Amino acid sequence: MRFSRSILICIYFLSAFLILQCTLLCSPAISGSEILGPDRIKDQKGRVIEVNGTFDRIISLYGAHTENLYSLGVKEEIAGVSINDDYPPQVKNKKDFSYHDGLEKFLAAKPDLILIRPMIDRGYSRLISRLEKAGITVVSLQPNTVQEMKNYWKILGVLTGKQERAQSMVRTFDKGIEYISGKTNRIEGRKEVYFEAIHSRMKTFAPNAIAVYALRKAGGIHIARDADQVKGSNIARYSKEKILAKANQIDVYLSQKGPMNQVTKQKIRKEPGFDIIRAVKNDQIYIVDEKIVSRPTLRILLGINAIGGYLYPDIFDREVHKHIKGLLNGF
Repeated sequence: MRFSRSILICIYFLSAFLILQCTLLCSPAISGSEILGPDRIKDQKGRVIEVNGTFDRIISLYGAHTENLYSLGVKEEIAGVSINDDYPPQVKNKKDFSYHDGLEKFLAAKPDLILIRPMIDRGYSRLISRLEKAGITVVSLQPNTVQEMKNYWKILGVLTGKQERAQSMVRTFDKGIEYISGKTNRIEGRKEVYFEAIHSRMKTFAPNAIAVYALRKAGGIHIARDADQVKGSNIARYSKEKILAKANQIDVYLSQKGPMNQVTKQKIRKEPGFDIIRAVKNDQIYIVDEKIVSRPTLRILLGINAIGGYLYPDIFDREVHKHIKGLLNGF
């Protein structure tokens, strides 16, 4: 029996959600990935990969991997992408893959490299083991901080033979941050923000998470700096009681929206007790796409611009947006 694409996507997201919850609640910290030499890298599982020439048939099972491969100029070498990938638009022409697929589908595509992230390593270890036994190189990567993100781009550069392009990505990102910082350095009386990660569980972001970095660079102050980070993740616990204890300090209530957090302004507004939060009373609730604030890609610059537009529209005007878009057009 063949499932429709929509049903497969629903199954994909449900499974991802369940794996994420297990990851957040019980997984140990993941060892860091690193470049060990010009042609040698270590992934987050601890695999040491010797890169003897570039990989020609790559399957990416994470949207950030796919987007970064395109930014590196790797296009024809991509043999498949995750079932929910939608950026850049060209991915619609690539074959869909999921970690629910059987080994045979992967083998039929004849990949020489499969890019995954740690949650797949843990949740689908049998599939990963069988892929490796078939002679396919598997690399698990997912940075949680901006510094890790830059290193991650460089690792992808080693794997694809695009080291200089990876360095160019880092330089472009740094130029964007320098430009934005020049705009935000003069802000006085910065707005205090509660940045929500998962509404149903009252989760926020860890202090060093990419999303919090985006908020800080946009000129905001994350009010949940005392949040209890979930070990080995970029998520942190923050109870409703703690949120309400700071109700009068929260100028802006910001939430990311994505598969794991299908939130709306109305849902936040109607949350029992939230009517006392200053941001809720003043209708300062904003939703931002998780793909531009949590995914480790160059589009984090767009996420900073989007958040800045909510907080300080007089500063993050059309000129700033145009400048950032101009930086990204080269990728």
